[in-house]
Amino acid sequence: MAIHVKRTFKYRFYPTDAQAAELSRTFGCVRKVYNMALAARTEAWARQERVNYNQSSAMLTAWKKTEELAFLNEVSSVPLQQALRHLQGAFANFFSKRAKYPRFKSKRKSRASAEYTSSAFTFRDGRLKLAKMAGPLDIVWSRPLPEGSVPTTVTVSRDAAGRWFVSMLCDDPTVKPLAATDAAVGIDVGLDHLLALSTGEKIANPRHERRDRARLATAQRNCARKEKGSANREKARRKVARIHARITDRRRDGLHKLTTRLVRENQTLVIEDLAVRNMVRNRRLARAISDAAWAEFRGLLEYKAAWYGRDVVVVDRFFPSSKLCSHCGALQDRMPLNVRTWTCDCGTVHDRDVNAAKNLLAAGLAVSVCGAGVRPQRRTPGGQSATKQKIPWREP
Repeated sequence: MAIHVKRTFKYRFYPTDAQAAELSRTFGCVRKVYNMALAARTEAWARQERVNYNQSSAMLTAWKKTEELAFLNEVSSVPLQQALRHLQGAFANFFSKRAKYPRFKSKRKSRASAEYTSSAFTFRDGRLKLAKMAGPLDIVWSRPLPEGSVPTTVTVSRDAAGRWFVSMLCDDPTVKPLAATDAAVGIDVGLDHLLALSTGEKIANPRHERRDRARLATAQRNCARKEKGSANREKARRKVARIHARITDRRRDGLHKLTTRLVRENQTLVIEDLAVRNMVRNRRLARAISDAAWAEFRGLLEYKAAWYGRDVVVVDRFFPSSKLCSHCGALQDRMPLNVRTWTCDCGTVHDRDVNAAKNLLAAGLAVSVCGAGVRPQRRTPGGQSATKQKIPWREP
């Protein structure tokens, strides 16, 4: 089955002083327009009125004609229009109950970015030139764009560490479904080991944040000592941001390599639906859970599986994968976190994480075959649960 994939390619670039100043002005104008449009729509909402994108666009035209907002004419109009479209999407998600009410953008906390459509940039012979700029951007081409692909949207951003990035959205014809295979794997995420697979393999947790924890703490203390608003404070803040960026880059790189390998090797991947947002409320484990990035791992796994024709089965979070014997199906009453190895009444010795991965695999295959739920009951009235409709996976 042919699939159509739009893919974003992100590159770092080094702007000239004039380009950096122009982009910084654009970021500020985008944030200003977004906040003003949000305020206008919020006031209309209080009057029980709705303002759509066309009305917001008309407001923007009127704002540009005023003396106090005339500076909006100094930057490209396309990123400003795109900000209104993003706000319209945020309200659409709110009315569909997929997100909370849109929030105002902060100068210091919000992402500094601007989006350009094809009418506001030119891309020829590997040179990207944005509207209102005299020359092309100095981009570090770490990898080539797909042959014959032309960007349809370009997003320029600056992170907290002061690094500049450009993201190009284009069609990628090289993404094609992989050859089908019978391999299936259950994946149990953890902290002692990042992943435990139903094959018995365990993948170590690199603990990227812990490696730089001492350096990060020193940088944060130095930043706290500087006077707020001073140049030294800004230098110290940039140093803290660079450490955070290095941690994030290493984590993302490792997760990309890991998820790509799992998707290439297996046709069916079974994971557990974890409430990570609730789990990080545990003060003892919040830092370790955040460093493991379980939610990011799941997101990468799901979109890559969709690209390459693989199946991801998500098992209910209340399924007792750790307390269930993968050999006989007996359910234990308790299984504290400090118990890493346990012996079932049938005599089978289990590694907690590998056993959980095997149970997830069996439950996921039952769901894909029978279409039933995966929450087992101690006493199932009128029949067996989905986990009993398929013989548990066993080692040969």
